[in-house]
Amino acid sequence: MLKPNKGRLAHSRKANRLLAAWIMGMTIAASSALSNASHADELRDTVTALDTKLFAAYNTCDLETLGAMVADDLEFYHDKNGLMTGKAAFVDSISKYICGKVKRALVPGTLEVHPLKDYGAVEIGTHTFCQTDSQGNCTSPAGPARFVQLWQQTGDTWKLTRVISFDHH
Repeated sequence: MLKPNKGRLAHSRKANRLLAAWIMGMTIAASSALSNASHADELRDTVTALDTKLFAAYNTCDLETLGAMVADDLEFYHDKNGLMTGKAAFVDSISKYICGKVKRALVPGTLEVHPLKDYGAVEIGTHTFCQTDSQGNCTSPAGPARFVQLWQQTGDTWKLTRVISFDHH
């Protein structure tokens, strides 16, 4: 008759506890990774929707919506035109130089969204512009340009606070 080996049983129990702890740790890590991926997807969807809404307003000259989406202290850096500060100057510039004259389109597949801890998000991408005729049709497309936009989240409200538009062709 075989007698149980106390050393082997103790080792087996310790190994089972270690295995259980490892499995628990891996489960928590996997859950955290899924949660982070879900948050990243949600943030990307949010910023993509903000970009779509902002430039729909830009393209249709909806100055009220455009103004509501930007911060009062907006800073807009443009490689050809320099720095513009403030919401009022931004909306006025759109009214004078863009409305009925220019349309913007995001280049598919170029949008990147990254979280900014305790602030909101940074949006990076490439877009194109075109001159439009009186019916809103593109008449002279321009080459692509790149952009970086900072979105600040306060509660459920998102505002565009900083823009860098560069590499215009």
